[in-house]
Parts: sequence; structure tokens; C-alpha cells
Amino acid sequence: MAVFEGLSEKLQETMKKLRGKGRVTEKDVKEMMREIKLALLEADVNFKVVKDFIAKVSERAVGQDVLESLTPGQQVIKIVNDELIDLMGREQSKVSFSSRPPTVFMMVGLQGSGKTTTSGKLANLMRKQGKNPLLVACDVYRPAAIKQLQVVGNQLGIPVFSMGDSLSPVDIAKASIEHAASKQHDLVIIDTAGRLHIDEGLMDELLNIKNSVKPHEILLVVDSMTGQDAVNVADSFNKKLGVDGMVLTKLDGDTRGGAAISTKAVTGKPIKFVGMGEKLSDLEPFFPDRMVSRILGMGDVLSLIEKAQDAFDEKKAIEMEKKMRTMQFTFDDFLEQMQQVKKMGPLSQVLNMIPGMNAKALQGVDIDGEEKNLARTEAIIKSMTRQERNDSSIINGSRRKRIAAGSGTSVQEVNKLLKSFEEMKKMFKMMSDMNKHGKKKLGKFNFPIG
Repeated sequence: MAVFEGLSEKLQETMKKLRGKGRVTEKDVKEMMREIKLALLEADVNFKVVKDFIAKVSERAVGQDVLESLTPGQQVIKIVNDELIDLMGREQSKVSFSSRPPTVFMMVGLQGSGKTTTSGKLANLMRKQGKNPLLVACDVYRPAAIKQLQVVGNQLGIPVFSMGDSLSPVDIAKASIEHAASKQHDLVIIDTAGRLHIDEGLMDELLNIKNSVKPHEILLVVDSMTGQDAVNVADSFNKKLGVDGMVLTKLDGDTRGGAAISTKAVTGKPIKFVGMGEKLSDLEPFFPDRMVSRILGMGDVLSLIEKAQDAFDEKKAIEMEKKMRTMQFTFDDFLEQMQQVKKMGPLSQVLNMIPGMNAKALQGVDIDGEEKNLARTEAIIKSMTRQERNDSSIINGSRRKRIAAGSGTSVQEVNKLLKSFEEMKKMFKMMSDMNKHGKKKLGKFNFPIG
């Protein structure tokens, strides 16, 4: 399931109609605006935000310099692209750090938004950037909230400061700052309590913590799958507490994307991070331009390269590139590559970052299925002879039966893997070609998948 799946598909269809037109009339623009408006409303984007967006795009798109240009279709698409980026924040909004450590981040949000896990994910991300974080358990009400943060901290090897659930959150927060200073932690991430809905008691407590520790960043964690509710929650928290930015969680499960598009426009506060999966490494800085590029089907090569740089061994990548370019790609390479690509996150997300890669074109190729069943894939490959691993074309019916029996799988599963292997070869070849032709644009870095 891809982020913005429905919206992406509809907008790309609308763009396609316009892209090749040598002449565009006001009527064409109106028709396109009507389709875009419907697509945004269906994606659960706030009605006022949609209305303003359509008005801005229409005003720019029916201008003389657009309609009379040599490529009016492309010009209108560029306007839609620019205005969507503006809507979502234009620039990447970074967190700020204190010149006198420790920096304090205060995490706030409703119960169930993913606040505790996000605190851990953020600590993990900040550690990769050279910080020495301390997690602080200030949710003294929800059963097992402290334990949950400790489990997350243990998994990541990041210390958690806790004083149990008998003291007030304000006292715990104050004590954590002193503790951090004495233990050379330059970043304190405070996990506060949530409620099922916004109430006076919750806000008073959060304001007390804010006033006592004066956080450098108040980050509101919002569940993007709640759509319009997420936007309303963000607006209420911001008016009552004053937030510096938002973290949208579960964006990988939200096929509509209304919250991501509306939140900044409604609250005036930037989205700083997005949660793109369940792993503790699945938190990304939010880049409005890259997200819009994904929505409009233009890919997101920069994020893809960053993910690849984190996941791949460069020496192996160079060797693999040669093999892929020449199609000398074996089942042993396939297995190794599957294991490395898995580190980059769900394959469906990775593929959505490739320019021109259409979700529809991938239907029927169960790449994510193979990813989930890596152990089974490994068993099938290890049941092949060296010759079969090096040359899959010799795997006939009787060999397939033998491989299935040896791996404890069925002939159908062996066939499925052989099909995925051929598709993967084609995909890697395409990515390799993309890298070769795009070298000037992408600098010296050789894109390691291909």
C-alpha cells in the first residue's frame, strides 16, 4: 500500500491528459481544476485548503504567459507542483538545537498517536547525527507507558530516565535535565502523557512542563490515518500549547494523505518528520518538494540515494553494478541484494521513489511478498545446485520439483521466485541505466542498487 495511492493515481491521470497538449484553453484548465479538486477532497484534504489551492492554481494557470507558451500543458503541471510544495511548507523545516546543551525536545499528542515509539525513533535519528540523547518517561498515567519507553530504549541502546509513576511529570522533567547535564547528554527527549481527547487537565499539565523546562522544540505527534481529525487535533494543540512542528506517524498506512497536505496550511506550523513504517529506523525528515514529487509520480531520487547510502556496502555495490549492467546477475547475488534492499525499508516504498515507476506496473509482481518471506526464498535458493544458481534458464520442470522438495516449498512457490528474479533483474538493469545517464546530475556517487 503506497502513501497517497489514490490521490497520486488521480492526479497523474489528470496531468497525463494535459502533458502533451500543444494548446490549452481556459476550459481545459477549468476541467483539470475540477478533477484536482475532487481528487484532493477524496484524499480528505481540508475543504478550505482545497478551495484556496484551486483558486491560486487557476489564477496562475489561465495567465497569458501560460496559455500562449510553447508548452502550456507542462507549465500548468509546474504550477500545480509549485503550489502543492507551497501548501506543504516549501522548505525542509529542521529542529533547532541550543547553543548551551542539553537541548530539550518535548513530545506531545493524543493517546494512540505513536508518541512513545516516535520519541525512540527520533532519539535514534538524532544519534545518527552525532547527538547523545536521553529519553525521559513523563507519562505517569497510562499503564505500562514507562515500561514501553524502556523497552524501546533497550532495543536502541539509548538510556531512559524514569522516576516511576508516583512523582509529578513536572518534577520528573526538571530532574531529567539535571541528570542529562551530569551524564553529558546533549539532547533530552521528554515523552509526555496523552489523553483520548483534548481536555483542560492535559493542557494544564503540558503547559506546566513547558514553563518549567522551557523546551527548545515542542513536537506534536499526530496519527495521519485519522485524516481531518489529525488536522483538528494539530490546530487545537497549537492554539493552546504553541507547537514548533509536527511529526506525522503511520504515513505509510495512509493512502489518502489529507493530513500531510492540510496540516501546515491550517496550523501554520511545519511538518518536521514523518513515520514511514513500524521499525525504529522508520522516521524521516520531511521534505515538501520530495513528497510532492512522489505524489505527482516524478519519483524521489534524492531520498532513494540517501536510503541506499545508509544500507549498502560501497565496494560490494560497485561489483554488483557491473554484474547488473552486463546482466551477469545470479541467484546468489539476488539473495544478497534482497537482504541489502530490505534494509532500505518496504520495497513498495522504495520503488515509488523511482521516477516513472507506476504502482500499476508493479501489480502482479509480488516483490513485497518475497521480502516478507526472505527465509523461504533463501531455502529455495540454497536447494539449487551451483550451476542452477548461476544460470536460471536451465531450471526445467524436474529441477523445479527437486528444488521444491529440498526447500520444503511447492513448485508454485519456486515458479513465483523465478518470475520475481527475472523481474528484479529487469528492474535493477533499469536502475543501473538510470544511474549511468543521470551521473552528471547526481554527482560522483554511483547509485548502489544498480
